Amino acid sequence: MAQKKEFDPNATENSESILVRLILQRIIRRWWLFAIIGAVAAAGGFIYAFFQKPVYESYLSFALDEGGSEGGGGEALNLAAQFGISLGGGGGDIFTGDNILEIMQSRRLVEGVLLSVDTFNNRPMTLIEFYLQQGNKADEKKTADSIHFYPGENPGQFSYGKKDLLYQTYLDFRYYHIIARRPDKRLNIYELMVSSEDEKFSKIFTDKLIDVTNRFYTELRSKKSRETLVILEKRVPEMKVKLDQTIANKAAARDANLNPAFAIADVPLQKAESNTQVYGAAYAEMFKNLELARFQYLRSIPLMQIIDPADYPMKKTKPGKIKTAIVFAVIVSFIAVCIFVAINIFRLKRRTLSL
Repeated sequence: MAQKKEFDPNATENSESILVRLILQRIIRRWWLFAIIGAVAAAGGFIYAFFQKPVYESYLSFALDEGGSEGGGGEALNLAAQFGISLGGGGGDIFTGDNILEIMQSRRLVEGVLLSVDTFNNRPMTLIEFYLQQGNKADEKKTADSIHFYPGENPGQFSYGKKDLLYQTYLDFRYYHIIARRPDKRLNIYELMVSSEDEKFSKIFTDKLIDVTNRFYTELRSKKSRETLVILEKRVPEMKVKLDQTIANKAAARDANLNPAFAIADVPLQKAESNTQVYGAAYAEMFKNLELARFQYLRSIPLMQIIDPADYPMKKTKPGKIKTAIVFAVIVSFIAVCIFVAINIFRLKRRTLSL
């Protein structure tokens, strides 16, 4: 019976091809070991998939009309500039385009939604409290520190550990549970998807997030126009009071100087008439610009129209048992082979150095 040829470190034909061939022979001889490892890994993958909870993904799409430019007509711009308010009219607006996607996933809005309250299991709970009770990653820290988020709490009075848990939960949602995108850059249509292990939670979180995003985005887009409108609404009544006062002064001056003996007696009447004309012209201009500011404010308000709301049933995702078993078996077997090859190379090299 022919004896199998072993690797000789002193042989003249000590090449890489011989080394590779030898390692392949050893792998083939131990095929049963890798088969056992693959079978165990497959069983582990099957059990893992069996106990995995399904993930529900909500889907919401909306169209966004950015609203008119906050520039407006030249008269409104000039008047706003006199009050130290800029309405734009030249450069671009930083709150347009895909920036709404970043706003939607911002820490301020996501944490606000997490701290909002809704009904779960027939009792009011904050969304973050319900999420942590489902056995998520951050739940270990919550349990260890006995941290709870009760309805009506003031976030400004949270302890450092509580703020840290809130922040870690935000990061979890930001990178793993929220997808906000604009599928087609040519269209102003956006999509929002939220995934979780509870179907009701996914819907509630989606609805609340789109609601706070709409309100916050509207406030940002119309803030400058609203500030100008508030100033004008305050100044116009003040100007009207001054105009009414000059008209009254003019009438009083005329009554007091029905038969003036000297020309100087007409001076108060002439001053009153001059003031009436000035305040009248100023009031007319301000009233016109007030109407322009109101129109500009309405134009600056964006319109977010929901196309497809988040609704039941939702997309349900759960890893297949057979597929997961095969993936586990392939990956673990590959790692086992790599480790086996590395050990054999190390042993052969060490044997070469020792001789």
